Amino acid sequence: MKLAFLYAGQGSQKVGMGRDFYNEEPIFSEIFDFLPPNLRALCFEGSAEELGETQNTQPALLAFAAGVTALLKQNGITPDIAAGLSLGEYSALTAAGVWDAETAISLVRFRGEQMALATKGRACKMAAAIGMPRDALAACCAEASKKGVAEIANYNCPNQLVIGGDADAVDDACGLALAAGARRCLPLAVSGAFHTSLMRPAANALEQKFKTLTFGKMRFPVVFNCTANELKAGENVPSLLVRQVQSGVYFEDTLRYIAAQGVDTVIEIGAGRVLSGFVKKTVPELKCFAIETHDDFKTVLAAIKKEKK
Repeated sequence: MKLAFLYAGQGSQKVGMGRDFYNEEPIFSEIFDFLPPNLRALCFEGSAEELGETQNTQPALLAFAAGVTALLKQNGITPDIAAGLSLGEYSALTAAGVWDAETAISLVRFRGEQMALATKGRACKMAAAIGMPRDALAACCAEASKKGVAEIANYNCPNQLVIGGDADAVDDACGLALAAGARRCLPLAVSGAFHTSLMRPAANALEQKFKTLTFGKMRFPVVFNCTANELKAGENVPSLLVRQVQSGVYFEDTLRYIAAQGVDTVIEIGAGRVLSGFVKKTVPELKCFAIETHDDFKTVLAAIKKEKK
């Protein structure tokens, strides 16, 4: 068996996340306690709206991911390779040993704050375009850019792309896409135009922040969002993360790369199962598990141990 861990991104959060792990597993609670008490309370019993604020969502999801990863490691399960969607890339790098969990939680809170500030007061929008080839949608975005920024922000899986940018330009791109044959364009409930050039202020802030941090050597390879590849000669983690926040996330390509490395099993770690859906649509030959609850963990643990026999 060759195993990959996939880490969920923003949007997978939900009130109650982590509470069952926290009550059952000391190694999980030790990591989750790196969150400020008010944020822990927000995860367990707060409002979905407040938990959905970028500066809250990002550290909460990273703490959840790091806690589950530590629990899997404690039970002898580690990946051969890992990747994550947007924020999830930070979870993957934490799992690989680039930072400890406490440092990573603090870092992504900073990232969330800067992403929220980058488009504060600006009318922004993101929308999922269903049933549209990449090149055709890129042409729609180029035409719509006469009204502002309109860019492809996410390449999630075949025929599922996300547009981000200025609200009027995104609306125009959606109209053009529908006229050109897209099945649907669905607005997303997000507060900014993530993974577009509008995030340049956040990228600049992260670039300065990274200069204050130490980056450890990866214990296993991570596939990066902006290249859909492992770290190559001449590249470094900080520069790829600066690029990531302001450019498209190539998750479909990432999944294809992982499959091409001989991976046959993936475990999605996060408070949702969105990535499992992307796997099934992109590389359906892969065996896919998801850990969202403590019961999921026990099921996956038994299944993986059986596979390894």
